[in-house]
Amino acid sequence: MESTNTIFFQYYKSTIGDLILGSYEDELCLLDFRYRKMRSAVDIRILSGLNAEFIDKDTPFLKSVRHQIDAFLKGEQTSFSLPIKMIGSPFQLNVWNALQTIPYGKTISYLELAHQIGDKNAVRAVASANGANALALVVPCHRVIGSTNKLVGYAGGLSSKKKLLQLELTQSHNPNELPFWESETS
Repeated sequence: MESTNTIFFQYYKSTIGDLILGSYEDELCLLDFRYRKMRSAVDIRILSGLNAEFIDKDTPFLKSVRHQIDAFLKGEQTSFSLPIKMIGSPFQLNVWNALQTIPYGKTISYLELAHQIGDKNAVRAVASANGANALALVVPCHRVIGSTNKLVGYAGGLSSKKKLLQLELTQSHNPNELPFWESETS
């Protein structure tokens, strides 16, 4: 099957790692870590779902995306005002929509997220959908933690996840208060 659509993409070095950004008809369809385990699977899902091909080209829309990423990572904004296009199964879309309801500076567990989507037995499936998220930051999968308040799983690595959560906690709470994962004793 020949591709008929185009996803314009750019690589972008950010303070949390190398990212890949992709736009489809001026909607963000990809904001992900360039070097992640599931890179190929995520890209294939998006390309197939949109019957598209990747073209390395900067656009005004992608410039706007970079500007918002920078502002978010500097703590100058707490959310994104970008049109997004999520490509996935109905279950994944349900999980990703639920992720967007987690407030800035807050975390929930995979179990809580499973309860939120109405299936407390779907913890592993929720974790899998969370890991398949192609819109890091915008669909804030970094706000999901383990049931024991441990930082677990993140496409950009746990150090990036910790950095993002610390940024959000600093901006939304008392900056002198230690995050829960740093105040635990070993």
